[in-house]
Amino acid sequence: MATLDEAERRLDRSLPGQLTALLPETNGVVDEYGTDIVWSLDRIVEQNLHFWSPGAFPGLYMPFNPLLFFGDNGGGDQFAFVLTPDRPDIFVWDHESDSRLWAARELADYLHRSLAGEGDWYR
Repeated sequence: MATLDEAERRLDRSLPGQLTALLPETNGVVDEYGTDIVWSLDRIVEQNLHFWSPGAFPGLYMPFNPLLFFGDNGGGDQFAFVLTPDRPDIFVWDHESDSRLWAARELADYLHRSLAGEGDWYR
């Protein structure tokens, strides 16, 4: 497992404080159905490096650089912090429509909603 310092070095940016507080305690959160509500630190790094790479999705989607993905719904939609501008809100990226919609006001709210919610709780 990467350390937080290694992860930030590889990503070339700081992780949100809410995430850096959670990951050393859990290194991810999985719900009762096996959905990765919060990915492991290694997966966060690998997924974001992939999404941020210039040739990953040429012309398919709006840029992903302002987002830091950290979890998913098990069906393709992914959850992210907005890094630019820096804000605590969580957004969901719909992989079919490329929409980015507000989902929660911060990580604790996201965890509460995603672990207590059913189906597409964020819609």
